[in-house]
Amino acid sequence: MKLFITYFLTFMGFLAIDLLWLGVIAAPLYSKILGGLLAQNPNWTVALVFYLLYIVGIFYFAILPAAKINSVGLAIKNGALFGFFNYMTYDFTNWAVIENWPGHLTWIDLPWGVFITCATALLGYVLHKKICT
Repeated sequence: MKLFITYFLTFMGFLAIDLLWLGVIAAPLYSKILGGLLAQNPNWTVALVFYLLYIVGIFYFAILPAAKINSVGLAIKNGALFGFFNYMTYDFTNWAVIENWPGHLTWIDLPWGVFITCATALLGYVLHKKICT
């Protein structure tokens, strides 16, 4: 039960930060750059599945290994790497297969992915240490 609470709080932290980024801070930028590619009404079911599974990945690759050896540095490093490889895959695939993909968006989105995943891994690690140990 403690692990579920840690997961839920980590999930809520990621969701709040990402929705602030996507819905407020970067919304005008994404709208300007992506224009007609953006859905008028996002598919919230698919988005929720992404968010739920992405946090599982952060736990598996960053939080739990770091908690096992009591290393905040490992949580940060693995979170950053997990974010880099996931967002790089998304952005570079889009750049490779979507006609007129704005390549400069990749250089905005990729650092964002590293930051938010790293920050979430750190949050999850701290929560895990406080709640589960």
